Amino acid sequence: MTRPTRLYADDAEMYRRFEEELFVAVVGDVMDMLGLQHQFLPPVFKPVDEKTRLLGRAMPVLETDIFPSNEPTRDPLMTKPFGLMFEALDELKPGEIYVASGASPRYALWGELMSTRAKILGARGALLDGFARDTDGIKALGFPCFCTGYYAQDQGVRGKVIDYRCALEIGGVRVEPGTLLFGDKEGVLVIPRQAEEEVVRLALEKVRGEKLVAKAIREGMSAVDAYKTFGIM
Repeated sequence: MTRPTRLYADDAEMYRRFEEELFVAVVGDVMDMLGLQHQFLPPVFKPVDEKTRLLGRAMPVLETDIFPSNEPTRDPLMTKPFGLMFEALDELKPGEIYVASGASPRYALWGELMSTRAKILGARGALLDGFARDTDGIKALGFPCFCTGYYAQDQGVRGKVIDYRCALEIGGVRVEPGTLLFGDKEGVLVIPRQAEEEVVRLALEKVRGEKLVAKAIREGMSAVDAYKTFGIM
């Protein structure tokens, strides 16, 4: 049995196809068709800069709240500033996205200096189930950062990273290490690895079909006839 030709040789070529032809809405549509109907993160996630898009592989980071006291601790990590945050940041690989979740909305999870380090490492963005700060600096860097809001209060005495490269769930959507993420100002999609290539193939077909539909409608075709003809709207 002949195996189908691959659409792309590597992630770099796949990213190029996304950047040149695809957008979040059309990818979400084809995921619905494939039965992947709960892969959008909640609509509270927005880009710091609307001109940026999120595209890369997840490097999940688990956060927790802390409540410092003078009592002795049984966990040596509790005495380490920020926990494993710096190790997680330095662990980023080219093409990855720092994905942080687990904290309450008491402090910011990301800022300009972290963005600077991540960009130098070749990371493609940050996705925070919580707040960012230093947003003017992040915009100036052109670094994609998606979050639920902005808040200047520091993490240092309020939270720690306790693990990374571990599975997370955000809004009921599971994010594994290496999961493909795609986001813009209209939403963030989590694309399971086993469905990636089929999702890309169908999305490319759909977006090219939509161009034909748009041309037909501009030339006077009705919405009813356009859907009957192309099966797309």
